[in-house]
Amino acid sequence: MSGTNCPKAFDMAARVMANGNHHQAKSNDKCCYFQMPLHYPRYKKSDYENMPEWQLDCLLNQYGLPIIGDANQKRNFAMGAFLWPSQVE
Repeated sequence: MSGTNCPKAFDMAARVMANGNHHQAKSNDKCCYFQMPLHYPRYKKSDYENMPEWQLDCLLNQYGLPIIGDANQKRNFAMGAFLWPSQVE
């Protein structure tokens, strides 16, 4: 997974937070609603442990999950959300 869509997603998230309503975003945006990604992330535990914070932010944002806390909190949240129990151990 790459972070190619991430800057637009961050821009959209910033406007949503500033406006408090995603429908008030600019009218020239192609979409102003959550769209579920087609694929489930296929990262291993070691990938999450070494993932930079910006990539965690993009991943969580892509799935409509909260982007709060420091890098370790985001990392633990992502592992809890995307890893199967057998992969966490």
